[in-house]
This record gives sequence, structure tokens and C-alpha cells, in this order.
Amino acid sequence: MQLQKRRSGNVVKFRPRRRGKILLPFLFILIIGAFLGTREQLPIDDFLRQAARSWSGMQAPDHSSFISCRVLSAVDGDTVKCDGVNMRALGDGAPNRSGFDTPEIYSPKCQQELELGRAAKARMQELLNQSGVRVKDSGVRDRYQRPLVWVTLPSGRTAGSVLVSEGHARIWKPGYRGAWCG
Repeated sequence: MQLQKRRSGNVVKFRPRRRGKILLPFLFILIIGAFLGTREQLPIDDFLRQAARSWSGMQAPDHSSFISCRVLSAVDGDTVKCDGVNMRALGDGAPNRSGFDTPEIYSPKCQQELELGRAAKARMQELLNQSGVRVKDSGVRDRYQRPLVWVTLPSGRTAGSVLVSEGHARIWKPGYRGAWCG
């Protein structure tokens, strides 16, 4: 620690310099502000939530809830429409951590992907036609602002896990790039 010499009349006083006392809180606020300014969930988000819960001694509210759908249909293999609102199905995964992916039908890269995508959509519609299907909102939205939801079948399995087990879908994790052609 450096000492700073200050002269007050004939008396010399030594006081510690206050270097860094303002810089450290400013950097902390800047870093937190950068995280809050992003719309997508970051790896540090879970850590910050756990820390906030332990500091406050309270449990975080559960933002997930069941959604009542009068009309539930398949848009494609991994997107459902509930009363006119597109929602991204999660499978057994956690929002933005894991889930499932099906071939595209709206902008396929090849004919094979289109055919596989149509088959995945048809199977998803069969699953949605069962009575007792439940849609649970995770409270999180994807980059297209669609709610991320779990579609649970009467058997207790998710529609995504059925599609994966039948070969209509693949497990998705961050960084995954689906190649359905060739």
C-alpha cells in the first residue's frame, strides 16, 4: 500500500491512497449490466440465480405453468401452435441447454430433409391428437420470442423424447448443427 504525504500547516500526515475504490464497483456494475443487456440466457445466469436465492434465503418463483389450448397443432416436428401462438417444444431438456431438433420443412437444404421433416411433423400431429396432452410453459423464450414449452403425453413422456426414440428427431445441445442431407 502506498502512502500519500499531505501537508497540513506544519504537520505532515500520511494517508493511504484510495486508488481502486471507485474503479472496482464501476467494473462490477459494467459487467453485470453487460449480462443484463443480453436477451439470451448465459451460462452465468444459473450461478447468479443460485447466489441470489442463497443471499435472500428465499426460493425463486417458478415461472413455469400449464397452458390451456383449445386448438393444438404441429407447425413442424419441433414447433407446436397453441391457439394461434407458435411454441418451441423442448423434449426432456432444459431451456437453452438441451432439447431436440427435427428436419426443416420450410427451408430444407435437400429433398431428403423435406421428406424427413414432413414425417416428423405428421408424427408430432399424431402425438398432439391424443387426449390428455399437456403443454407446460418454461417461462423462457427462444431467439424468435417463441415460448419454450414441454409437451407431455398422457403416458408421462414428452413428445420430443418419443420423436427422438423413433428416429424423427435428434438430441439438441448448444452448438449442434443438424445435417439431414446425405
